[in-house]
Amino acid sequence: VVSTDSGVAAGYNGGTHAPIEDIAIMRVIPGMTVIEHTDSVMLKDLLKRAVDQYGMFYIRLTRRNAVKIYAEGSEFPIGGSAVVREGNDITIFTSGLMVAEVLRLTKVLEMEGISAKVIDLYSLKPLDQKAIIQSAKETQAVVTVENHNVVAGLGDAVASILIEEHPVPMKKVGIQDSFLF
Repeated sequence: VVSTDSGVAAGYNGGTHAPIEDIAIMRVIPGMTVIEHTDSVMLKDLLKRAVDQYGMFYIRLTRRNAVKIYAEGSEFPIGGSAVVREGNDITIFTSGLMVAEVLRLTKVLEMEGISAKVIDLYSLKPLDQKAIIQSAKETQAVVTVENHNVVAGLGDAVASILIEEHPVPMKKVGIQDSFLF
């Protein structure tokens, strides 16, 4: 299943063209793999992997042109994640078009003396639990930024892992349980 216009990327099409609950819905389907690409390099690799792997996939696309983040030839295994920026004070988990937005934010945080590690959780199911736990242990504080409702989205998925494995202070940034328009 391929989705387009996901989240707030639909522009002026209105609320009927802005799914902000799709990740939550698709993550609860048994056996469903859920991925959200960040740029064209990642999309090319993830599509090849989806075609070559048996099973059900939900691929979340956006209408907006993505900012190029990754070098040609980069690889993105299903169930993996990518460290986009190293940092020591806080870990920001994000995915999709929000990666570029978060990278812009880290420049502001840096001026405030905050060193943020940014991890692209492009594989929303299965999640890279090892990377989530390891980063939380390293920085001891976590923020999730998502192009989705914060209810049952990326933030809740990360929180469910950390609450059992390594609880740390955490903030979820995204659509706050409301309709977009």
